[in-house]
Amino acid sequence: VQLQAFGGGLVQAGGSLRLSCATSGRTFSSYVMGWFRQAPGKGREFVGRISGSGSGTYYADSVKGRFTISRDNAENTVYLQMNSLKPEDTAVYYCAAGPNTYTYAYWGQGTQVTVSS
Repeated sequence: VQLQAFGGGLVQAGGSLRLSCATSGRTFSSYVMGWFRQAPGKGREFVGRISGSGSGTYYADSVKGRFTISRDNAENTVYLQMNSLKPEDTAVYYCAAGPNTYTYAYWGQGTQVTVSS
């Protein structure tokens, strides 16, 4: 499975961005898809995840109510809609795929999100 995240950029605080993660393979709907981020000088942080069917989502407290994960299994793509962005959301964002909520075996290359104050 290959993943490629894109859609990052520079946005002002309070603004919005939508990240996309395109995947290869014919079994996309069988994977839990997760989003993670890593800010400069910090460790990788879980952002949220979505079940294979798209019916279940779970978010970190830091983004709950502001970020929304969705997926289009016909297009093999998962999205991260980010609203009300804050400077502390600045990070490289990664998408990942795995067989369950605890194991992410495949990772994309990351896309930079910068939120200016």
